Amino acid sequence: RWCWRCGRRRRGSPASARRAGRPGSIRWRRCGPTEAGRASRARGEYPVHGSSGARVAPTSAAAIPGALDLLIRKAASQERWRAILTPYERPDNRRSLLQLAVTLVLYGAAWALLLRSVEVGYWATAIVALPAAGLMVRLIIIQHDCSHGSYFTSQRVCNAVGTVVAMLSLTPYDYLKRIHVAHHAHSGNLDRRAGGDIPTLTVAEYAALGWWRRLGYRLIRNPFVLMGVLTPLQFVVVHRFPWGMPRSWTREWRSVWGTNAALAAVLVGIWLVVGVERLEQILIIQGMIMLYGGAFAGWLTHTQHQFEDAYWHRFGAWDYFDAGLQGASWLALPKPLQWLTASIGLHHVHHLSTRIPNYRLQRCHDENPELWSAHRITLRDGFKALNLALWDERGGKLISFGEYRRLAQST
Repeated sequence: RWCWRCGRRRRGSPASARRAGRPGSIRWRRCGPTEAGRASRARGEYPVHGSSGARVAPTSAAAIPGALDLLIRKAASQERWRAILTPYERPDNRRSLLQLAVTLVLYGAAWALLLRSVEVGYWATAIVALPAAGLMVRLIIIQHDCSHGSYFTSQRVCNAVGTVVAMLSLTPYDYLKRIHVAHHAHSGNLDRRAGGDIPTLTVAEYAALGWWRRLGYRLIRNPFVLMGVLTPLQFVVVHRFPWGMPRSWTREWRSVWGTNAALAAVLVGIWLVVGVERLEQILIIQGMIMLYGGAFAGWLTHTQHQFEDAYWHRFGAWDYFDAGLQGASWLALPKPLQWLTASIGLHHVHHLSTRIPNYRLQRCHDENPELWSAHRITLRDGFKALNLALWDERGGKLISFGEYRRLAQST
């Protein structure tokens, strides 16, 4: 349904769309290969999106022993998982609207309390901002469901709601949507590490770095820097100016500049209506929400894929469904936190099928014992895993920098 290269819809005729159960008015789009891509494939090269950016020769199916058997097993696995997951994939529009309305009302009430708390002091504002940040994370997850087309039966409605809700977290909807598609397509693939993921190096890659680049990687993987600095900066700064985004991503650039223009218009409107002093208070409150919410979202993102027995394989041995079941965690949160995070802790179910709405993830997990073999992570496990930073290909596990030093000394 989606192009692995660009994340856009594939091209197809209206008749084929109707046969597949989709409206005939849909016009499918597909990105074309670039001239550089055609030339590299003609030379027998294949772009590998790893840390080195090197190009390697593709491995043909005939060169892999038992490749045909492997393909047959993968096809059978896909059919089995589709049979299990498909019954949970259709969204309930009324339930989605109710969930969205309740979350927006609570978030609005939190903002009203925050504005009143300024009269008491910013220490009170800092306390009230904690639940407001949690509700912002819940809205981010609702926007995330919209980007997968799993929140409403209409993709057009999903995109409209997602675009508006994304502005509450200062996020350009189409930009994040495209980055996130790549994350799902290549999660756990060492040869195709997606740009939107937390940077993860193997032991060999880290050992090959110079001193300064090692220091940079250690800073990025420091829990306080990752959650307290980088994730909030991602929402506040990088989403305003995504410098690394290709110019050919025209729709995504429109989303970025459109979001920036809308946010600027909101700020000017607030200034004209309530004045500079109130605008300063609102900016301070929003800063607190982004700091808390960014830290929480950073921890949540880290815990979903960064744990000791995670799934990382080279392209030839990588499997989409294995990556979903073994490479995404089952985060067992207390019920209030599970509600606040819209059940995204059941991340293995979400990665196996992005079409399942968040309010059906728990039911899907409970009714299918095949899903219970996922890696169960508790709150305590999630905080302990923050020290893990390097993938040991020989040991098949994620290790800390301390374990790396001991490993280097022993070898």
